[in-house]
Amino acid sequence: METITINKTDKTEELAKNILNTVGGSGNVLYSNVIQATNCMTRLRLRLIEKNDYMIEALKKIDGVLGVNEDGDEVQVILGVGRATTVTNAVNKILEATNTVKVGEIKIGDGKALHEKIRKQNATPVKLFFKKISSIFTPLIPGFIACGLITGLVSCAVKISPALADDAVIKLLMVAGNAVFWGMNLFIGLNASKIFGGTPILGGVLAALMTHPGLSNISIFDTPFVPGRGGVISVIIVAAFASWLEKNLHKIIPEMFDLFLTPLVTVLIAGAAAIFLLQPLGGLLSDSIGAAATTAIKSGGAFVGFILAGVWLPLVMLGIHQAMTPIHVDLIAQFGVTILLPILAMAGAGQVGASIAVYFKTKNKFLKKTIASALPVGMMGVGEPLIYGVTFPLFKPFIGACIGGAFGGAVVASFTVGAATLGISGLPLAATTNNIPVYLGGLFTAYLVGFIATWLIGFDDPAEA
Repeated sequence: METITINKTDKTEELAKNILNTVGGSGNVLYSNVIQATNCMTRLRLRLIEKNDYMIEALKKIDGVLGVNEDGDEVQVILGVGRATTVTNAVNKILEATNTVKVGEIKIGDGKALHEKIRKQNATPVKLFFKKISSIFTPLIPGFIACGLITGLVSCAVKISPALADDAVIKLLMVAGNAVFWGMNLFIGLNASKIFGGTPILGGVLAALMTHPGLSNISIFDTPFVPGRGGVISVIIVAAFASWLEKNLHKIIPEMFDLFLTPLVTVLIAGAAAIFLLQPLGGLLSDSIGAAATTAIKSGGAFVGFILAGVWLPLVMLGIHQAMTPIHVDLIAQFGVTILLPILAMAGAGQVGASIAVYFKTKNKFLKKTIASALPVGMMGVGEPLIYGVTFPLFKPFIGACIGGAFGGAVVASFTVGAATLGISGLPLAATTNNIPVYLGGLFTAYLVGFIATWLIGFDDPAEA
């Protein structure tokens, strides 16, 4: 088999090559088993034609790989924040050099078709729906993190020294911290239209229409319009309708008029539907979600926090957690904070405590090494390496982690702690919360209870390889 020469001093490229050599497939065609390589914040996602247990175990043993997860024909290689992006870029660079390969007599294009067939067999409609909705917000997460941390750090500074509130630099930083939320509906309109198969800018235009301050000066039947009513939920509903409408207009409008009439008719019809029907509907849904979340936590307190944080890890494993992203965003838009994220973040803290217990009890050197490398990122809120590399494979520690998270969630929910961002967890999230001491107290509780529960429950210590 031919090989690609890379700079051995570049550890990113070396890791990329090691991963591709493991999953690439056999025969005389280099990397023929790989259909596509993409990434999220922490994982390299490889779409493969074939995979087996030997391949998965070999991936786990590669230096730099923190864990491996399987989802249908997709293999998710957990690498951590930052590294996932750089390694994926290196992988794609290598794949681009071999883009003429064939799988036997099957071209790569046919492999993609096979991939889609397998994915449809393994994916449920509900899971696909949640994944599609979540993908609308994924490009916004770096903005949420940056702006949320700016807001949190500035708020901490103002609490320490109230006189800073009048400082011009502090005021400018507060504006910067609010920037992503000020333009959020426009960003989501663009992304949602793209995801639903429409023209992105038309989604942005409709989102701008729905949030335009001039709406407040217009009344129908003595009822003024409310700019931005329904927040991101309204925008998603309108973008989905506009995309559907646009695709159907392309089918019936003659090609010579398509460039002019399709966007015009789309904006006029979808805009009217948005203002008179879809935005009020989205507003009703948004208000209901906000009221349900705040009422449940304020009235249920520690009990609700205990349940939410306790079941969160299993929901993450099932992929249902993606449904929470728009809810977090909507709560931030309504109230300035999401009171759900600090509670759910305790589940990751439970993983940390459980993994520490495993570290001290296990005699397996490889497992100790895995935990030692994954704990720092786990405390920073990236829990996948601990979940897939430690607690879930051993299972009993996974239960201990859920118990630890539940107790941490009870502490945080008792004081209705809110966070002004999403996309981060663990210790970094503390700076964005409205009650840092309580949030840190919840983290420590989850660490401690996760450790104690796992120590008492025990686990079957794996033998050395």
